[in-house]
Amino acid sequence: MLTAGCAERFKADVARFQQLPPAQGQSFTIVADDPRLAGGLEFNQYASLIAHKLGGVGYIPAENPARADLVVRMRYEVDNGRERVRTTGFAPDPFYRGYGRYGYWGHPYHWGFYDPFMFGAGYRDVESYTVYTGTLELKIDRANGGARLFEGKAESQSLSNKLTYLVPNLIDAMFVNFPGKSGETVKITLGPEKK
Repeated sequence: MLTAGCAERFKADVARFQQLPPAQGQSFTIVADDPRLAGGLEFNQYASLIAHKLGGVGYIPAENPARADLVVRMRYEVDNGRERVRTTGFAPDPFYRGYGRYGYWGHPYHWGFYDPFMFGAGYRDVESYTVYTGTLELKIDRANGGARLFEGKAESQSLSNKLTYLVPNLIDAMFVNFPGKSGETVKITLGPEKK
């Protein structure tokens, strides 16, 4: 599903698999699931958004990450995009019959002539654009023993490749009805981005 900028609604496909116990104040820490993201300011910004969302459903950020009950692993990316081409308009027959005063298929002197070299290729408007796929992956493991409790993946197609636009929206989509029904992929639509 295509997301086309600020005035449009943000649409994402969200798949979640989970066996999380009910939230009862378990503590968590957030780490990068991709070593290239670890320690960066951008990662920390998105981690704080996830911490806020987890806090809203009953979990607590660990004061000491080494003593957290849960380890939340996050990874995000946007691909290099795919070019798409769209055409609009029409392409009449080079010897189309015009609409004359004697009716639609009137006298020969009311016939029209279309020169594709004069008017362009059938009055078609050809437009190319790039579609990017943004992805957010979230995993939650039990700190003691490492048992996997949650796996989630949110994806959206967009005309924007800006992570600062995509990731916060993907996080919002991931946490709609969190943790969700295990094994279900849902289509999430968020309101237009606030200016």
